[in-house]
Amino acid sequence: MAERRRMDYSVHREILDEGAVDEMAKRSDSKPSQCEKFKKSMRCSGPRLKSCLLGSVPVASWLPRYSIRENALGDLISGISVGIMHLPQGMAYALLASVPPVFGLYSSFYPVLIYFIFGTSKHISIGTFAVLSVMIGGVTERLAPDSNFMTWDNVTNSSIIDIISRDAERVRVAAAVTFLSGLFQILLGLVQFGFVVTYLSEPLVRGYTTGAAIHVIVSQLKYTFGISPVKYSGPLSLIYTVLEICSLIPQTNIGTLVVSIVAIIGPHPQRRSSNSYLGKKLPVPIPCGIVIATIISWQVNLADRYKVDVVGLIPSGLQPPVLPTASLFGQVIGDAFALSVVGYGIAISLGRIFALKYGYKVDSNQELIALGLSNAVGGIFQCFAISCSMSRSMVQESTGGKTQVAGALSAIVILFITLWIGALFEDLPKAVLAAIIFVNLHGMMKQFMDVPALWRSNKVDMAIWVVTFILTLLLNPDLGLAAAIGFSMLTVIFRTQLPQYSILGQVPDTDIYRPLEDYDQVKQVPGILIFRSSATLYFANAEMYQEALGEKSGIDITNILSAKKKLEVKRTRHEKKNAKKAAKRKAVDMVRTTGDTITVNDPDPSLPRAIILDLSPVNFLDTVGVKALRSIQRDYGDICIEVLLAGCLTGVVDNLQTGGFFNDKVTKSCLFSTVHDAVLHCKSATTQSRDTHLNGTYR
Repeated sequence: MAERRRMDYSVHREILDEGAVDEMAKRSDSKPSQCEKFKKSMRCSGPRLKSCLLGSVPVASWLPRYSIRENALGDLISGISVGIMHLPQGMAYALLASVPPVFGLYSSFYPVLIYFIFGTSKHISIGTFAVLSVMIGGVTERLAPDSNFMTWDNVTNSSIIDIISRDAERVRVAAAVTFLSGLFQILLGLVQFGFVVTYLSEPLVRGYTTGAAIHVIVSQLKYTFGISPVKYSGPLSLIYTVLEICSLIPQTNIGTLVVSIVAIIGPHPQRRSSNSYLGKKLPVPIPCGIVIATIISWQVNLADRYKVDVVGLIPSGLQPPVLPTASLFGQVIGDAFALSVVGYGIAISLGRIFALKYGYKVDSNQELIALGLSNAVGGIFQCFAISCSMSRSMVQESTGGKTQVAGALSAIVILFITLWIGALFEDLPKAVLAAIIFVNLHGMMKQFMDVPALWRSNKVDMAIWVVTFILTLLLNPDLGLAAAIGFSMLTVIFRTQLPQYSILGQVPDTDIYRPLEDYDQVKQVPGILIFRSSATLYFANAEMYQEALGEKSGIDITNILSAKKKLEVKRTRHEKKNAKKAAKRKAVDMVRTTGDTITVNDPDPSLPRAIILDLSPVNFLDTVGVKALRSIQRDYGDICIEVLLAGCLTGVVDNLQTGGFFNDKVTKSCLFSTVHDAVLHCKSATTQSRDTHLNGTYR
């Protein structure tokens, strides 16, 4: 180990309390009023208007400076690659949303173009996402179940489902919830509420997406086995669905199962290693799996001969815009908010990873607005909710994508497919799309490895991961997210209610103070007790703070004050008795009784002369916290122990001021910027005889 370099460290100044610091630094008490702040925010100037416009429409700031030589080729290859990935993923995730596959292509086109204009991340791939799709599917199947579209078939004398009417209604439901979730995101972005994502910690997001991935897998098993299980909703629906599927396994369509097995082990665009020869020769991935499966299905006629469920009609062209059905908003408002939060949380988390890697900034509030506009406009064009996909984003980055142009080019690829070649995939088996979903989710399944890693690093984060995963499984993705956020908030409350309380001592010959129990060479300053809590002080732990102070200091303030009151009563009776015997005899103000002697206010030499409360970990004080500090100062002052506060932040001092902590007797002279200032103040105070605190003696 290299020898530690030693340098002299010396500071010469007076001992400063908070009042002296305010006077020396000339603290200004004049703060702009809310009216002045509002007027300033509404002032308009040329540079400010330009900055506002460029911030609201980011494409106007970076596109004019776009370097064709440096970025065009990479963006072109990346755009084509991601566009080809959009084809199978869009159609597959449409099945998760319980809408016709072609609407997955629409969702891979309109929102991507909107994000190209308003987004700030250069590398994330906006479009369909498995977790959001399964959440949409839960809403569409709840509001438009198969049972609502049963009709009687006179030919077969049985009930059949009116698929056309059912799908049309589910598209309306998906568009309505998507449009409303977009409005939520826009409103949150306009009020600068981008920090809401901070409540979605990484363990929570990863545990949630893993649980949601299990829902996705279970929802696609019906296409893998070719069965038709009853759709369950509400809590524990996943368990009921699994039991239902297990009971229907004997009815498995062998043809569908064979197609599923072959599709799962076959080549996929995102698994280029399975086709290394083509991967080396071609700059972009080829969707070999769905092309081959479509051709075989068409030639063999899997739908008619083996009853294999296929995609069906894929209309060419784009859908005209239609305003969402407003009457559905009241039924989907909760789902829409959950979609807006989850979609934004995933997008901004991945966006920040790429921004940190490549050295640019992602505006969290602008991302909210960009995603909101993508969803709102998408809802008008019958799209379902979108976010960013990790697999597509990784492909977009790895194939050379450097700007949002790659995303716009991927949308053009989808437009070409939708207008001209989409109908060619009408014979594609749905089992192949389910297989694509399974393959895409293998990355999320790897997140189970987070549990042992978190166990070693932070057990609270591990608990958040595990509880979020379990709640998502049991309560479904929408309710599971709300419950998981609630549990995450509870862990914060528990940690503030169960902080570490310490008595500090001084590192010899320094102004550094550390917990006595953690260091061997740290010594307590004689006659001074320094107390610190590792958490902030507010209503949830104010009472525990006072109890911990008494426990750590060994001072039972309640018993001492109770004993003092009893002695006060005894002294009063003694005074009255002596007054009758000798009216002119002086009263004596002693509290302690020794034989026939009663004493008042005689400090116990075993108690410290001063208590210093280190408030450096405290970042705010509420009214309960201020009252707790005032109570501590009053109670310990009654037994002749001076209470000083140290390390207060400016905001904490303001909280003390507004909370009524200071008065004529208590001034800022009891506040110190550092613990060492408070210690030196106690040491430099004139040592007075204990007799100066005595009020007299009676015998």
